[in-house]
Amino acid sequence: MTRSAPAPDMIRFDWDFAPPTPSSMGDHDVPLASDRLQGRRIALLVTGGIAAMKTPELARGLRRHGAEVVAFASDDALRYVAREALEWATCHPVVSHLTWAAEHLSDGTPFDAYLVAPATHNTMAKMAAGIADTVVTSALASALGRMEQGRTQILVAPTMHGTLHNSVLERNARQLHALGVRFVAPRDAYGKHNLPDTELLCVAVGRALSRSALRGRRILVTAGPTPVPIDGVRRILNRFRGRLGALVAEELVWRGADAELLLGDGAWRPKAPVPTTIARSYDDYRDLCLDRVRQGLFAGVFSAGVADYRPRAPVAGKIASGQPALHLELVPTEKVIDLACAADPAMHCVAFKYLEQVSTDELLAVARRRLGRASLVVATRGAETRGEEQRAHLLTAEAERTVDGKAPIARAIADHLERLAEAPV
Repeated sequence: MTRSAPAPDMIRFDWDFAPPTPSSMGDHDVPLASDRLQGRRIALLVTGGIAAMKTPELARGLRRHGAEVVAFASDDALRYVAREALEWATCHPVVSHLTWAAEHLSDGTPFDAYLVAPATHNTMAKMAAGIADTVVTSALASALGRMEQGRTQILVAPTMHGTLHNSVLERNARQLHALGVRFVAPRDAYGKHNLPDTELLCVAVGRALSRSALRGRRILVTAGPTPVPIDGVRRILNRFRGRLGALVAEELVWRGADAELLLGDGAWRPKAPVPTTIARSYDDYRDLCLDRVRQGLFAGVFSAGVADYRPRAPVAGKIASGQPALHLELVPTEKVIDLACAADPAMHCVAFKYLEQVSTDELLAVARRRLGRASLVVATRGAETRGEEQRAHLLTAEAERTVDGKAPIARAIADHLERLAEAPV
């Protein structure tokens, strides 16, 4: 009897005893998500909190972005996570005690960043007081010296029960922060400071190591549809879901920008740890855009599929179903990108143009007319967009080029904004 293959997205609860799909990956390999931490050495300092059990996944998460990871673990930490699990995850021996090699100094192979995760109340207190009585606190004492010399970054991810959050903890944290130590905001749940998700910690490391001119720059990225109501239940929206805009926002966040994704309400939500605000309707989108612009932005990346028309008079409640025909009078909406640019002429603007059933030359001719107020126009034809695949034509006053793939397009947009940030005022 031939067993039929399951549908690709089918959820199965019962195993049919089929073998796994063959793979070329070795047991210790990780699938690369990006190369953003390529060539970076990260010291993962594990202290004696229950969240230490999650650190093998954290180590592999850092490796998924290209980092080399070495774990330092206290005796208490090794009560909650096995040495073998950390060594399997990092592909390095765990440093759990000091020898003649002075592992805490790491002179021959210095670290680009030290990530203390989880960081207990005790470790933070010792770190602030300059106590170096364990392998972790000794490594941190040396790391503080390196940090003060501009040779490394230190990140701390506090995890503890809510009763341990007291004035002593805050005093120690503020003292360390004043020295330059970065604190990753814990996940707030169940009255505790919990370890953040792995990807958020990876992004925090990337932001700390970024040398981009976009660091600290406020940038708004808009994406997705902007629904317009027909009545209290029904809405008109387009098929755009904001995947490219989300990738742009993610790229900017990794580079250290204070980027916010303004995502129109649709059927998709990004998984990346990007500050995201949902615009429930066209009116909501317009008002949120203008609010952010008036607060001051370095740049606006306007990739949202903004509604061009709206019903003249939405119906309160719900239009009765079963009618033989329903006639809607649609009127044009305001051009939000024009309103935003007028609200702050100093804001750098990235505009998008999407057309269907046109040639490349016709698309480029339309896109060129957007140049001027927009320093970059990203133009796409419907025939060159299929699902997650996309070809875009990037136009500036100086040049035009074609980029294939959403991730490369996102990087190209971030590169453009980076060049603007580097330009002399």
